[in-house]
Amino acid sequence: MVEENLFEEESETLRAVKEEMSKVVIGQESMTDRILIALICGGHVLLEGVPGLAKTLTVSTLAQILDAEFKRIQFTPDLLPSDLLGTLIYNPQKGSFSVKKGPVFANIILADEINRAPAKVQSALLECMQEYQVTLGEETFVLPKPFLVLATQNPVDQEGTYPLPEAQVDRFFMKLNITYPERDEEIRILESRSVSELPCVRRGLISTEKILKLQPALDTVYLDDKLKGYIVDLVRATRDPGTVGMKHLSPLISFGASPRAAIALARASKAAAMLQGRNWVQPDDIASIAADVLRHRVILSYEAMAEGKTSDDVIAELRKGCKIATC
Repeated sequence: MVEENLFEEESETLRAVKEEMSKVVIGQESMTDRILIALICGGHVLLEGVPGLAKTLTVSTLAQILDAEFKRIQFTPDLLPSDLLGTLIYNPQKGSFSVKKGPVFANIILADEINRAPAKVQSALLECMQEYQVTLGEETFVLPKPFLVLATQNPVDQEGTYPLPEAQVDRFFMKLNITYPERDEEIRILESRSVSELPCVRRGLISTEKILKLQPALDTVYLDDKLKGYIVDLVRATRDPGTVGMKHLSPLISFGASPRAAIALARASKAAAMLQGRNWVQPDDIASIAADVLRHRVILSYEAMAEGKTSDDVIAELRKGCKIATC
């Protein structure tokens, strides 16, 4: 087990990153925490929120602090897979092909409005997320590390969109619902934008190499067997609510979360503990991150939608039924 003082040192570094980001991004602390957790875990994030909630600003600021390569890709209906991955260019003088890599070859990718592009483009990006490599012609190129995809969706305007199939959405480590800032935060945003230039952040405050070292350290964070049982019970309850005494929720759920969700929830809980400077997981770590890991993996029925229920509502009810003390 990694010594506790080491975790305190790493946690202090992560807190320094958050403090630096707060100079530019006001509010949205939950989004910042979740993106850092995903970065530590090597997972990808689906962000859902209306325009103007600092999604792009948060991601670009993080890339500056990490001194990582950042690319923003605007997804549109006429986008082609080659626009993401790259292509082979023929040189008639040499009689050979050369490789032109696409924007996906970066550390942090912001896939803006991913559901605006057709399925073949979505699949091209999601293959990169799963395999961490790109094949162009007969050559395979490994993507740089760390590699983090943050894809955005607009929950309001759905005209002309191509919704991601459930099997593809499941590949995202977390789905975040980005909400409006509080009133006092919005006043601070207004005051901070009264000047023409945004505050500067310390570029390269934490290196990409250090982020990569945090990922194996995550495996040493202690997760008690009872908490492992709680995570598994919660995920299984999304498939069969009757296992936690919530059989009345069964008609509201069409499909529950897979074992991949249990793995993701365990790793996210460990990363949440690491952010707090601990090398062990507490029940609050699981509670704080459960909805973000599970909401896009719990597919509701038409009955639930008719009743105005959301996946967050169902997950909250299931958490009440699954008690850690009984796990």
